[in-house]
Amino acid sequence: MTRVLVVEDDPQLVRALVINMQARRYGVDAAPDGTTALRLAAARQPDVVILDLGLPDMDGVDVIRALRGWTRVPVLVLSARQASAEKVAALDAGADDYITKPFSMDELMARLRAAVRRVAETPLAPETTRVETDDFTVDLLAKRVVRGQRDVRLTPTEWHLLEILITNPGRLITQKHLLQEVWGVSQSNKSNYLRVYMAQLRRKLETDPSHPRYLITEPGMGYRFEG
Repeated sequence: MTRVLVVEDDPQLVRALVINMQARRYGVDAAPDGTTALRLAAARQPDVVILDLGLPDMDGVDVIRALRGWTRVPVLVLSARQASAEKVAALDAGADDYITKPFSMDELMARLRAAVRRVAETPLAPETTRVETDDFTVDLLAKRVVRGQRDVRLTPTEWHLLEILITNPGRLITQKHLLQEVWGVSQSNKSNYLRVYMAQLRRKLETDPSHPRYLITEPGMGYRFEG
């Protein structure tokens, strides 16, 4: 049974979440604050955490940072905070997804299933040297990309971006993180760099660059690679 830890201080919302999840055969624990959440996470070892950011005793971002000190459990943020900076802060702290209140229960369940699926699939091991998709193959050791039996010529910057994304399959990588890793800057006003290089990568790798299958944009937040 998949076990979910719900961290939320609104009792009505907790009740709705618990009922919906138990109906879908998830095991559910609930915590009304960050301190209880961290204690339960250590004791119960949940498969997924659903976390509100506005907790009575600490900020949800601090809960994420504390969890990331010892576990890679998927964290789905569920918050009324809609500002892009708030979302980026949670994602940079280590959250895997961000859902804004009010939300559709069906959407939340779909995101939850996706998070569980990503964990179930074997992640790239450190010694992994090859990533294959239906349309192209990436050899990480040789720094080589092949599409349709032909080598794809990538610039060093394009390669660096692609390498970060494909070694974190399914995970949303924020613009700030990519800018810092590739260019050594984190200013959001440099995000046009990313748009240009991601567009170039899509032209080289995607069958239909305007409707990408592999290099996905999360508007205002960042990018993810779906294998």
